[in-house]
Amino acid sequence: GTVSIWNLLFGREPTHHYQHNQRIQALALGSEGAAVATASGCEVKVESPNDRGFWQTTATFEIQKLVNFLHLVPDVTGSPVTVAAAEDIVYLLKAEDPGKILHSVYGQPVTCLDVSAQEAAFGVKTFGWLLNEPNQILLYNLETSQCLRKMGNSIGDFTCVNLHNSPPNMLVTGNKDRRVRVFDLRNSESLCSLYAHQLGVSAVQMDDWKIVSGGEEGLVCVWDQRMGTKLWEMHSRHPVRHVWFNSHSLITANIPDEKTPRGSSIMDDDFTTHRKHRGIIHAYEFSVGQLAAESVLPICRSSYDGVTGYNYNIGLAVPYDNI
Repeated sequence: GTVSIWNLLFGREPTHHYQHNQRIQALALGSEGAAVATASGCEVKVESPNDRGFWQTTATFEIQKLVNFLHLVPDVTGSPVTVAAAEDIVYLLKAEDPGKILHSVYGQPVTCLDVSAQEAAFGVKTFGWLLNEPNQILLYNLETSQCLRKMGNSIGDFTCVNLHNSPPNMLVTGNKDRRVRVFDLRNSESLCSLYAHQLGVSAVQMDDWKIVSGGEEGLVCVWDQRMGTKLWEMHSRHPVRHVWFNSHSLITANIPDEKTPRGSSIMDDDFTTHRKHRGIIHAYEFSVGQLAAESVLPICRSSYDGVTGYNYNIGLAVPYDNI
């Protein structure tokens, strides 16, 4: 239940500690400025520094259910605003308006959540065979607390959604039915649906033209959204839990489901044996600022009759001739 906050600019010691009574289920960092929100049991705490740089508890919220997902709303002036999903309720937590309920339908749990400066998007699991209503993504306005859109029509649960990094009026989702879908928020329509992963999609992000998706089977795929085709893929042993990219970098994290495999303790005789049980973080660098010829991997520059070079386990979707 201990939270340590570090400053990347100076010092190796944490700048702030605070404590919850139970283990921490969810954590959110403010994208601009310094603010941290954590959820433990039914308690949500928000911490941020004051004008003189001293950290303090900005707000503490007690809610009725266990928190599953937690996000700090970006671009908020004044005290931080938090969106928390606790089983089948979504809360909008402000210091001056504690415990405001944004959405609540009994027996329909929230399966994923993301927020932007004005809106919150989350997946809702319904029981279609009972209510004849499939699983959907709901879009809410944070200012008015109104439901703006209901999107999607899927038998599988929506497992991840990315609204914050998506282009204006777009969002991208991943689903247990193994598909990545891109929605236009203006008309609730699915612009494209990509059959992506064998065991369900666990992480997604998109920009103007490409989509990066990660799956439970450990595959990271990069797609061209305009053509609906896969550009390349990369495989690691464990499920992909985190994907983040910008114009020049891509970071992925593969985290095992089994957190404490036998033999992974430091006290064991040979703990290198069980390295395969550990998660792995990959950092990729896109070739920015290089000459066109240099920016293509050697494997792609080789002709069909050339001896194949090592391709770094990247499965390229398009075979290349002489370039």
